[in-house]
This record gives sequence, structure tokens and C-alpha cells, in this order.
Amino acid sequence: MAVQLLAVTYDADDPARLARFWGGMLRRDTVADADGLLLPGTPTQVGLRFTPGRPDQAHLNRLHLHLTSASLDHQQDTVAAALAIGARHVDVGQQPEDGHIVLADPGGNFFCVIEPDNTFLAGCGFLAELACDGTRQVGLFWSDALGWPLVWDDNEETAIQSPHGGTKIAWGGPPVAPKLVRNTQRFLLAVTDTDLGTEIDRLVSLGATLNSMTGDDSAELADPNGNEFDLRQT
Repeated sequence: MAVQLLAVTYDADDPARLARFWGGMLRRDTVADADGLLLPGTPTQVGLRFTPGRPDQAHLNRLHLHLTSASLDHQQDTVAAALAIGARHVDVGQQPEDGHIVLADPGGNFFCVIEPDNTFLAGCGFLAELACDGTRQVGLFWSDALGWPLVWDDNEETAIQSPHGGTKIAWGGPPVAPKLVRNTQRFLLAVTDTDLGTEIDRLVSLGATLNSMTGDDSAELADPNGNEFDLRQT
């Protein structure tokens, strides 16, 4: 494909603090990236990027991360490590019998440490899933946009995964909360084998909307659910 998912960008009051937190959790080094701080990914693990901005609490967790565990001890070690560097427990209505543990990072972004017997995320790596609010339509859009096949399509829920494996992206289906403000978390795509204009045209033909040209080599678009994403020529 001519476009790659480079990272998930987070608006943050303190980008450096979040970069340190997630760098420690994922054991990745931070790289300066335009106006942000990037934790580069790999062909099978999505990158994370943190930029200055004031997150809107109403839209803070339309996307959250799932981290996997090799054992119950590993799950508890991951939770303890996160708490030690600034995470906190979060009650989102989970039941005592639920195997996953819900935390929030120092910026208030939720993430889950998944139980070791979760078969859906087996083999996906430590950063196993981006769990998103969204409709089936948007899951199909992103499958076409990234060239990632559907690995789940049931009862309005969808998930896609790179042909190389690794991190999955999932959408929970309706009901989806109304979108009132700019998203705090956004995909950053890198255009690699074509020019920016050609890729914009392709994404628009799939159902995206061009919001603005943000420079000679970058643009902001929105997917069919109105979620902003950034496109960058590399």
C-alpha cells in the first residue's frame, strides 16, 4: 500500500511526561518528531506520538490501548510497573470476574492490561490492540485505506490487522457517542510510494473527507465517522 499507519497521536498537556511513561511501558526510545515526541513502532507494533494540546475530557477515550500478558504474574507485574510510573486504576463498570485490568496513564488516557488466556489477542505482541469507538462502516473504510484485512466482522463489530500480524485495530459498533469536538487521539498516516494529492484522492474515494491542507507535505482528513486523521508525505 502507498500509505502506512505510522502512529497514534495523543494531544497532551505534558507530552514529555506521557512519552516517558509509554516509553517505559513499551521499552521504546523517544524521537523528536516535528511538534511532537514519537515512540516509533515496528512493522507489527503501532507507534505512539504525543503533541502539545489540551485534551477534551468528553473525547479522551474514544480510543484506548490493550496490552497483553503471558501469565497472571506478568499481568500483575505490568500493572505494578504502570502504577509505579504514574498510572492509576479506573472503574468503568468492570465486574470482579472480568479478567482485564483498566488503568489510566498520567494524561488520563485509559488502557487495559489483558488477561493471559485471551485468544483474540494471542500472538499480537505486547501492544496488541487499539480499541476504538466506531461503526462497521468505519472499520471497512480503514481496512480498505490501510490494506489490512478484516479479522473480525460480527454483529456490527469489526477488527483489522496488518498482513504482517501484530497490533489489531477494533471498532465496537453502535451506539457511538456523538462527536462534538476534535478528537484527542488521531491516526497519523505516512504516504510512501505516491504523492500526497493522489493519496488524498484515493482516501476521499473510499469515504474520507478532506478537512484541510496543513502544509506542502501534510493534510488533515476525517474518516466516515468524522474522526480526524493526519496524512504526511515521507
